Amino acid sequence: QQFIGNGKVRRNGLYTINLSGGSVNSEEFMEFLKEQFVEHDIAPQSICFEITETTAIANLDQAAQLIHSLKELGCRFALDDFGTGMSSLAYLKNLPVDYLKIDGGFIKDIDSDRIDYAMVDSFNRLSHLMGIQTIAECVESESVLKQLQKIGVDYAQGFCIDKPSPLVFA
Repeated sequence: QQFIGNGKVRRNGLYTINLSGGSVNSEEFMEFLKEQFVEHDIAPQSICFEITETTAIANLDQAAQLIHSLKELGCRFALDDFGTGMSSLAYLKNLPVDYLKIDGGFIKDIDSDRIDYAMVDSFNRLSHLMGIQTIAECVESESVLKQLQKIGVDYAQGFCIDKPSPLVFA
């Protein structure tokens, strides 16, 4: 992920992890994570868990409870693939997330499709009103990146920024 600001793209020191439905619904998951943070000396503040609407839909109350508990430890949360589910706005309203990841289906043609542009602009404004930062997925061209900067989207990810690469440990 990259930060969009002042016309420059900068690295952000946050590691994101996708959560599965099984993890969200597991009673042991919270204790497992706490143990991993201690055992591997991981700062919870450096972790952002991504949850999709599909994952949250199985048990919204349990998902919200897990998010609250992990946020108390310092972790952050992103609602992933926003706009592709059945009740996106309800999840945005009811899940205490820090980031909204706007699905690439709305992003990829933002430079040529006025409806996509208007939708991303609306998602961004609503998120900012709620105190949530936005992340654009599938940013694959400079022209798309420029439109996102114009709208005020906070972060971007995609081939225009950098290609995925293995994490190398020193």
